[in-house]
Amino acid sequence: MQTQITPEIYYENTFSDWAIAIALIVVSILLAKFLYFVIEKFLKKFTSKTENKLDDILLDLLKEPLVFAFIILGAWYSLQILNFDENTLDFISKVYYVLIIFDIAWFMVRIFDAIVERYIVPFTKQTKTKLDDQLLPILRKGIKTSIWILSILVALNNAGYDVGAILASLGIGGLAFALAAKDTVANLFGSLTIFLDEPFQIGDRIIIGGYDGFIEEVGLRSTRIRLLNGRIVTMSNSSMTNSPIENISSEPSRKVTLDLGLTYDTTPAKMQEAMDILTDIISLNGYTDDNHIVSFIAFQDSALIIRLIYYIEKENCIFESQSSVNMEILKRFDDAELEFAFPTQTLHLDNISSIRQDKTIDITI
Repeated sequence: MQTQITPEIYYENTFSDWAIAIALIVVSILLAKFLYFVIEKFLKKFTSKTENKLDDILLDLLKEPLVFAFIILGAWYSLQILNFDENTLDFISKVYYVLIIFDIAWFMVRIFDAIVERYIVPFTKQTKTKLDDQLLPILRKGIKTSIWILSILVALNNAGYDVGAILASLGIGGLAFALAAKDTVANLFGSLTIFLDEPFQIGDRIIIGGYDGFIEEVGLRSTRIRLLNGRIVTMSNSSMTNSPIENISSEPSRKVTLDLGLTYDTTPAKMQEAMDILTDIISLNGYTDDNHIVSFIAFQDSALIIRLIYYIEKENCIFESQSSVNMEILKRFDDAELEFAFPTQTLHLDNISSIRQDKTIDITI
């Protein structure tokens, strides 16, 4: 009588069933690697020849999620040949749905990255403002984080968890957290206000709250200002939006007012010559525009005052421009023998014992 050998059962499946399932999973992984190789070696060469660069970006970003999806499908098909009890099947199904949702979220994040890289980043580089260049990475991370959070909630819901109850239980804690983080929220809205109103750009010189410096960085919570002495001041965005901001860099030109005092022995003809010289200097100077005022404005105690008002063009250095104008004034006035006045005073001394009482001595100081 022939004895029939009964195959051993391991977790409700024979050894051969387990071997076949594992072999199929290995084959799916190898096929996924082969798919990755095909994408890298052949499809990339094909998309590189097209005029549209979006397909290159999409292919480069989507190859990993696509390969992962192939592995998931292969593993799912491999497990179908095995026998499991109802609880195990339910657990496998939940894990499978979670992996699918994870892969879909991965696809969405990569597609979003491709669109931003192809269209939005080049657009922000063409704009004059630099704030969008700095805020784009922040907004980009925020949207991607939102996609992942939404996918986690959907995955938990498909896994059988009551998402509504979870969110309700987090409500009280969320309220306490919101109260504790109200300053952070105010700073976030402050950064949004700065982005929308654009009171300044990165690199602009501003005066705010007694601080004078250049904008270095605008973040979600604070703004960094490098002062003229080289130090960094960090101000919260909420205080930035609630304070008056003087944007020095936005001025079309820098106004300079210069008062020149000539001696009282200057003749009217010489005064007119001095004003003509000033007009000529400003008209020929390469740092200033043609808008200027020259006027004989006052008889002071020791000088005849000529006021010069001129404007330095925005792109020119303030100190270099002023130095150029002042040196030219000094040179031209010296050539024309126009003398600058200095403070003098005449004292009349009477009744000095060492001299006769009927005489007066004039001493000029």
